[in-house]
Amino acid sequence: MSLATVLLPVALAVIMFGLGLGLAPADFRRVLQYPKASVIALACQVLVLPAVCLALVMLFGLPPVLAVGMMLLAASPGGTTANLYSHLFGGDVALNVTLTAINSVLAVFTLPLITNLSIGLFGAEAGALGLQFDKSVQVFAIVLAPVAIGRLVRARFTAFADRMHTPVKITSAVILALVIVASVLQELDNIGGYIRDVGLITLLFSVISLAVGYWAPRLAKVGRPQAIASCMEIGIHNATLSITVAAGLLANTQMAIPSATYGVLMFFTAAVAGFLLRARKQEPVAAGS
Repeated sequence: MSLATVLLPVALAVIMFGLGLGLAPADFRRVLQYPKASVIALACQVLVLPAVCLALVMLFGLPPVLAVGMMLLAASPGGTTANLYSHLFGGDVALNVTLTAINSVLAVFTLPLITNLSIGLFGAEAGALGLQFDKSVQVFAIVLAPVAIGRLVRARFTAFADRMHTPVKITSAVILALVIVASVLQELDNIGGYIRDVGLITLLFSVISLAVGYWAPRLAKVGRPQAIASCMEIGIHNATLSITVAAGLLANTQMAIPSATYGVLMFFTAAVAGFLLRARKQEPVAAGS
């Protein structure tokens, strides 16, 4: 068993526990404050992005395992780093927290569904790697259980949760860095080929995700701060989750390559998008968003 296979679930569990430590009931009630922005962002995440990714995969003609890896990435929820980017570039961070919380719960159901449909669509090469019931339960346990535990800790020991929030985030970052290094060393001879295979498609998917995340709410008259929050939430995926499912639960490091590549590129594309949005003329916030 490789180091990455052991550490990936641990890293994700720590990250999701940290998310739970920071959650409050208001994070879910806030959907009522921004109903239009929330519904549009969630619809883009759950419906539009998988459709866009499927179109790109078919256009590029990826091999089955990489195609499933791309769809697994598209099905992953927004990452917690979106909160930081949203703060830096004038987004509604409170809305980001709400979207991350809801997306993380939805992913427990949508991620196995989209992954299984993708495996069925792209053929026999990946056919033996389906998320059977026991593995779907593992996804549920890895994603939702740590969030629930973190939430319970915060409810019972609020001061402790506040003190531990930053150390938990640092710990998860260190573990994730170790995982990335281990994965890179394990696939060192193949990295050039992987970048050649999925570099362009992951770059395009990142750019399209950011554009959809911003312009879909804006076209629906959602306020600019909420649209920026949506942009970052949809453009910055939880690549750790999709890498964990691919390399950990499905034991297929090649399937994790799209997520690993995207996980590096998205920070640069999101930063460029943020600077472009900040350079735009400030507009008044639309009412009723």
